[in-house]
Amino acid sequence: MGFFAKDIGIDLGTANTLVHLKGKGIIIREPSVVAMNKYTGDVVAVGTEAKEMLGRTPENLTAVRPLKDGVIADFTATKMMLKYLVDKACKRYVIARPRVVVCVPTGVTEVEERAVEEATLNAGAREAYLMEEPIAAAIGAGLKISDPSGTMIVDIGGGTSEICVISLGGIVTSRSLRIAGDELNEAIVDYVKKKFNVAIGETTAEEIKITIGCAYPSMTTEEMDVKGRDFSTGLPKTITVNSVQIEEAMKEVIMQIIDAIKMTLEKTPPELSSDIMVNGITLSGGGALIKNFDRLLALQTGIPVNIANNPLDCVVKGAGKVLDDLDSLKSVLINSKKRR
Repeated sequence: MGFFAKDIGIDLGTANTLVHLKGKGIIIREPSVVAMNKYTGDVVAVGTEAKEMLGRTPENLTAVRPLKDGVIADFTATKMMLKYLVDKACKRYVIARPRVVVCVPTGVTEVEERAVEEATLNAGAREAYLMEEPIAAAIGAGLKISDPSGTMIVDIGGGTSEICVISLGGIVTSRSLRIAGDELNEAIVDYVKKKFNVAIGETTAEEIKITIGCAYPSMTTEEMDVKGRDFSTGLPKTITVNSVQIEEAMKEVIMQIIDAIKMTLEKTPPELSSDIMVNGITLSGGGALIKNFDRLLALQTGIPVNIANNPLDCVVKGAGKVLDDLDSLKSVLINSKKRR
């Protein structure tokens, strides 16, 4: 069993991809972006370097996000990104053809599952296993998923919001909502366009969300200077936005996520509902870091809300824990369930 050290877990996210290596922890953390030559199809850059090119590429280059709403939108770019990440991990730690666990949203189809599996094998994996993101997030957050007690995890990523009630090591009820961080960015872009008549890019919108975004009013109002392009003149323009405006911009999307959480709670068996009232709802993913989101969710549901430690890392840490104990935790892997 010594080759376990060669196995890696991947959180294949719409916004960011993380790689976990047994015994080393998280070894790679890169934006899920690939820059390619339009005419030759050659990869020019992957990850951070490629993200810096978004919205700035010359005519012969294109920077793309290979995943949309948590699933593969561009198979070629995904395959290239996975190959880059697996190669980077293998070269850095001198390993060959690892077994790979890749985390995917709960709502993916069998066709989408096969696409991820194929892309992982093409990237150089010896074996590819798929794991549902909320299960991985729950394990990574330290929740006791094997207990006969209901736990609820809400993992808000870039492309999907995964809402899940878990008991006895399995999903009792779940919802995979293709509304998450990317839609919050789009809402900010639209708001700035309508309010200020200024165009901003998704990278700027994300910076605004992270810096001054909030889901519920705070005691203080924060401000931020933002550079964009004036629609009237076509020239660069600097505007000042504040946290109250950004709360207003994100409100509709945030309420859609909260409504989906409420609908999942309504479908939860009464015994597990009472467990959740005691255990609370655990938030993970980038959305967990939106200021006062936990407070708003607690007010809307009447249930205590906890933010997981290092919420951005929960999914990949969960994949890592499964690799650490693959024999006893193999039942949580999608492919293993189908092969039995």
